[in-house]
Amino acid sequence: MLRPPYTAETAAQKVKQGQGLWNSQDPPRISKAYTDDSIWRNRDTFLRGTNEIVEFLTKKWQREKSYRLRKELFAFTDNKIAVQFWYEYQDAEDGMKWKRTYGLEDWTYSDDGRMRKRQMSANDVEIEESERWFKDGVDVNTVDISEKHW
Repeated sequence: MLRPPYTAETAAQKVKQGQGLWNSQDPPRISKAYTDDSIWRNRDTFLRGTNEIVEFLTKKWQREKSYRLRKELFAFTDNKIAVQFWYEYQDAEDGMKWKRTYGLEDWTYSDDGRMRKRQMSANDVEIEESERWFKDGVDVNTVDISEKHW
């Protein structure tokens, strides 16, 4: 596990590790990356501890089908990392419409490299299937995410 203090290289690696974990959609596995008393703000939801994280992520992926995520390093300091992210999913509660989420997160790490604080802000946009970036067989890391695609 990568531990602070982070460098540009290790911060970028930590971001891609997080991306891989979340794309696994395995809440118990993902929760191991967080401290037992980790605190989260996810939009308007506030969580504390890995049990609440597992419950939250389980419900998330019951709703968000065909989930594919990309995270990119935005900034970092010794034990903090900021990321920008994009993900697409089919909304099981909205007729399986395709949606894309645009967002920012800030993460604070404990000395052992597990996240002790996560704050996330995001917006969802309905898209047509033809507008999807992260189609089957596409490496999310190779998609051109630039202003021309917004």
